[in-house]
Amino acid sequence: MSKATTIVNAKVFDGTTLQDWTSVRFVGGLITECSVASAAQEGDEVIDAAGGTVFPGLIDAHVHIVSGALAQSLTFGVTTVLDMFSKPDVVARAKEQADSRPDVADVRSSGVGATAPGGHPSLMYAPFPTLTAAEQAEQFVAERTAEGSDYLKIISGTGGLWPSLNSGTIKALVVAAHARGLLVVAHVSSTAGLEEAVSAGVDVLAHVPADVELGMSLIERIADAGMAVGPTLATIENTLGEQGGAAVAEDPLLADALGDAWVHRLTSASKGFSGRAMPPYSRAEENVRRLANSGVTLLAGTDAPNPGTVFGASLHRELELLVRCGLSPTQALVAATSQPARVFGLEDRGRVGVGLRADLVLVSGDPLEDITATRAIEWIWRGGSACDRGAFVASAAEAEQLDAFDAQIAKVVAAVRERRSVGSRTHSRRLK
Repeated sequence: MSKATTIVNAKVFDGTTLQDWTSVRFVGGLITECSVASAAQEGDEVIDAAGGTVFPGLIDAHVHIVSGALAQSLTFGVTTVLDMFSKPDVVARAKEQADSRPDVADVRSSGVGATAPGGHPSLMYAPFPTLTAAEQAEQFVAERTAEGSDYLKIISGTGGLWPSLNSGTIKALVVAAHARGLLVVAHVSSTAGLEEAVSAGVDVLAHVPADVELGMSLIERIADAGMAVGPTLATIENTLGEQGGAAVAEDPLLADALGDAWVHRLTSASKGFSGRAMPPYSRAEENVRRLANSGVTLLAGTDAPNPGTVFGASLHRELELLVRCGLSPTQALVAATSQPARVFGLEDRGRVGVGLRADLVLVSGDPLEDITATRAIEWIWRGGSACDRGAFVASAAEAEQLDAFDAQIAKVVAAVRERRSVGSRTHSRRLK
């Protein structure tokens, strides 16, 4: 039997509230005791928290996995990631890695999402299966289930720049997924797309639109339906010209575990989409504030590795931004622990309690008073195994990740240039 570990002299946030416990004991990957007095037994490895705070391992509710994503995520206390579009071979490798190694985050995935031919995110992932009509929905969902998808992702492109599914097809996909017991997550890029996804009856809305201020009637529909929203402000702020990546890189508590290569990428990230009139980022935060004030369930997710974001570290930025939108630090932590666990049916994690996974983070400060204290990490345990926070930087895994990241960016840039070139040639022919 593996050696037990007991944390003593700690504050304990259990994923929903601050408990009066000061001690947590775990062995064999599971929590065995939470107590007011020390739970240590003879032979235990005892960790003195010295008044620091223990909370559940963080859950990033929106990523797109690449090589090294799981290892880098764990370095920052993210013990589970929810992938929102990846090809089956990538997902299979990631799940095999998570199942066999304690030094990487766990993962769930949608696999390939449902979109129209040429629709988002074709620039990043094409070729992949698409659909054009409601009659194809059942087969599409069946194929994703056979590939091991844990939930369904739908791309609602209404109001966006790319070809998109029609409303009837989106509704048929929701019906087919729910019939198989799958949760449905909808990517939305505009308020019109948000309304379309809400009308289709999806379960989770990914991203918060910033094109207009969300109306209260729409917000009330979301709240009344019990839908969750993952705003992904950590990506949106960069997309809309804010320097979120630099803010992450310039925080010593994050930069020390990032390494020079990622600090450079974050500080040199693109300043939004050039050549397009973009809405103000402040509107995105205002829309999140309106959702939160109406009691809508919010989930913390980053959409990493979009430009300006990085696995793990950017989730701490997302928590900071959620608090800036009016959430209390406690509410922000809930959005990264017990709430995504509840929404996605991960019953064994997201909370601290007897019989649950020993996915735990110990920080030296009090994130319930100052949310940025989540960055002052002292210890991370995934399934009871301690994480070596220095193992990823400058490793072969990091080099592979950086190569994959750079290749992905190059692919997108080339595709955008080709699209613009085709558009320019078409425009020139029309003028002749």
